[in-house]
Amino acid sequence: MSIDINCDLGESYGAYRIGNDETIISYVTSVNIACGFHAGDPTTMRKTVNLALENKVAIGAHPGFNDVLGFGRREINISPNEVYDIVIYQIGALEAFVKAEGGTLQHVKPHGALYNMAVKDGRLADAIAKAIYKINPAYILFGLANSELIRAGKRYGLKTANEVFADRTYQSDGSLTPRTHKQALIDCPKQAAKQIIDMVKNKKVTSVQGEEIPIQADTICIHGDSTHGISIVKEVTSTLLQSTITIRNFMEKI
Repeated sequence: MSIDINCDLGESYGAYRIGNDETIISYVTSVNIACGFHAGDPTTMRKTVNLALENKVAIGAHPGFNDVLGFGRREINISPNEVYDIVIYQIGALEAFVKAEGGTLQHVKPHGALYNMAVKDGRLADAIAKAIYKINPAYILFGLANSELIRAGKRYGLKTANEVFADRTYQSDGSLTPRTHKQALIDCPKQAAKQIIDMVKNKKVTSVQGEEIPIQADTICIHGDSTHGISIVKEVTSTLLQSTITIRNFMEKI
């Protein structure tokens, strides 16, 4: 049994530093690099691509809403056509840096509010999947397990990776608990590791309402910008290995 671990990187912007990219990258096998809309800038994108190549981890594009002030976590009333356009635009930007630095883009994972809206809205999910397919049908779509994103990716014939979260709680419909909710985040590394083992080995997760939900785990997201991100990824990694679960890139499993 094996599992991929991914993390969002390159979310610094200008003089502002966000996340622990250099530390957390040694624990993951895939990274999602901000494309300049919700976070990131051209120099940060180039440096993060090189960091990923140096550490031999798979590179993905992390497109989000054009909302730096809200870090891409505020919902925006947007049409499917606009979603298609901003996803094309952002993938193209990161793809250029990856190519220029001699690398290969592996996947696309939407960010923040765009991700969460597309989890439930099939029209937005379709626009994202279509954009990926049009650019390169070999790219993998990372989406919340059992979501509209995964279903849209499959309709377009894309490889998909069911994503689960170590540091977020779940609702009974399988969605993530909104960040505005006091129980949204998991700060305890041992609690995060236990949730991951349940999802990877037992294919289930317990919602904040106490219900057990069936779930498929192909890749684990850990947020490097959180206060407890490093502690959580260390505990999760250790627990997975102790449970004889190999940590390796998603493409090695296909």
